[in-house]
Amino acid sequence: MFNNPYHDYISTLQSGYRKAASIQISKACLPDHCPIVDTAPKVVILAPHPDDECVMGGLPLRLRREAGCEVTTLPVTLGSKRERKEERKNELKDACEALGFSLGEVTPLGLDQINPDSRKSNLENWEKAVISLSTALEKYAPSILLFPNHKDWNQTHLGVNLLTHEALKVAKLDKITLIETEFWGQMPSPNLLVESTAAEVADLVHALSFHRGEVARNPFHLRLPAWMQDNVRRGAEVIGGQGVQAPTFDFATPYRVSLWQDKTLFKMWNGGKMLSAGSSSSVPLVDQISPAT
Repeated sequence: MFNNPYHDYISTLQSGYRKAASIQISKACLPDHCPIVDTAPKVVILAPHPDDECVMGGLPLRLRREAGCEVTTLPVTLGSKRERKEERKNELKDACEALGFSLGEVTPLGLDQINPDSRKSNLENWEKAVISLSTALEKYAPSILLFPNHKDWNQTHLGVNLLTHEALKVAKLDKITLIETEFWGQMPSPNLLVESTAAEVADLVHALSFHRGEVARNPFHLRLPAWMQDNVRRGAEVIGGQGVQAPTFDFATPYRVSLWQDKTLFKMWNGGKMLSAGSSSSVPLVDQISPAT
């Protein structure tokens, strides 16, 4: 009888998932976090919903730990269910605490109807949302801003992309490194692949598990490592170049980096970049996502 050499590999993945599904969420042992460095760039995550700060979190977590950046999550919405808003805000607080992120706000209970359709049908609400977000951006004054890409499928994610671009045109800000993210829909042209260590991925999954209401209906926190593995497959070709040797990353997240300056969007660099995990590079992490000189 044929003995498939990959059987144990697949069985290990399957049994690992099933074992993880039985884990009881606990806040007993949160990881230590490095101190915030006052001179480090301020990082802001525009999370369409609570939980997106973890999905987007590969690079922000490294910036927090390796560069001492203060990473602030701004939940643009707290979901569409009004009765769940306070609960989701508390879940978000726990998740941010687990990652060492700060928690800010655009409005106390988030914005409503942030999607492409309501942008057209409820202009008054949209214009108020633009002002609210631009005011928040001025308050938190990020040097690095993360938000969803324009193809990220989920309607709120698409709405946040539109809202961000409109708020940037209004806000009084200096130049910002813009970093578009993906989860539900792939970017057509990412230009950065960021590796995460197994420990970092475990911390992201742990933090994501605090969004109890969401992972109860869809345990996507347990699928996050597989998604980050597949990102290596795709990123090797789309970011590294078709036919090139793939990086030896185990887990990674793709991003699209550009520069916002003088109300204009500029290309950050030519080609793609791959950022390895750890501190082996002599170039600081922040400098590796800066414009090419």
